[in-house]
Amino acid sequence: MTAGPPLDPADADLAYQRRILGGVARTFALTIRPLPGNLSDAVGNLYLLCRIADTIEDDPSLSPDEKEIFSARFVRLVAGEGDPAGFSRDLGARLSAATGSERELVTKTDRVLKVTARFSAAKRAAIQRCVTIMTRGMVEFQRGASTRGLQDLGQLNRYCYHVAGVVGETLTAFFCEYSAGIRRRREDLLALSVPFGQGLQMINVLKDIWEDHRRGACWLPRDVFRAAGLELQSLPAARTDPAFSAGLLELIGVARQHLEAALRYTLLIPSRETGIRRFCLWPLGLAMLTLRRIRRTPGFFSRRSVWAVVVITSLFARWNPALRLLFRLCARGLPQPSGA
Repeated sequence: MTAGPPLDPADADLAYQRRILGGVARTFALTIRPLPGNLSDAVGNLYLLCRIADTIEDDPSLSPDEKEIFSARFVRLVAGEGDPAGFSRDLGARLSAATGSERELVTKTDRVLKVTARFSAAKRAAIQRCVTIMTRGMVEFQRGASTRGLQDLGQLNRYCYHVAGVVGETLTAFFCEYSAGIRRRREDLLALSVPFGQGLQMINVLKDIWEDHRRGACWLPRDVFRAAGLELQSLPAARTDPAFSAGLLELIGVARQHLEAALRYTLLIPSRETGIRRFCLWPLGLAMLTLRRIRRTPGFFSRRSVWAVVVITSLFARWNPALRLLFRLCARGLPQPSGA
């Protein structure tokens, strides 16, 4: 097992990263705590860099051209080129919708990048690849965003890959560098890492349909809803249309299939690596609960059930049969995609 060189806990930039992560994403900051070695700091750093990229793409005051320019500048910064202070100054002056923590994160981009520079060459290469693919995909899809939806399910999968699937690949690269036992399963893990990320992002797409629509975007695939008898441009008036429900059920089935791949991914992690398994199991369990809520299963999703996911998956993190049983229980009543 190779944990990689530890980062100096007294390092001021690392201390800042840990503090701002708690402000930007308190739940995620707790989720990464079980990760061993310097993985929690590497994953936290990746998250903050992705959050900066996401802040660029989400701000309504930036034109598509401006978003592309700032994204390209940010990619160069992650590659070790350019002026972080100038980037922070120029972007900060244009942001209108960023929260206080997000705005602070943008102004302190240089401190986050100083932590990035302390990681191994392999981690830095994985982070740079992730940010490059993510930002290019965000720019592409934001330029084409409309309430008409995406062309088809394949395009939805591409969107989810750029936003989250590539993150799954990057985390797999981190895990493989950390552990020789995980590295031996690299190819199988990489094949499953993309649907893992896609499944989590599909949950976000499905639960945010109406919020995205109000912002002038729809990430649903037209072919799925057209096959059910509905054109997406009629949303949200067709919210109660049985055809909308039929299309939604089809996508719930696709998301369930992706999350089944996420479970297989997690079970490939050696059982002794309980910290990494917990890191994978917690979002998987919460995604299943959210999918059931979208399916409108009464009384299934509550604060108590969220804590139950954390406690139960932590208790059974080493036991594959128990985890498979838990997944089957959570998946009960959820549809399978029509092609399965």
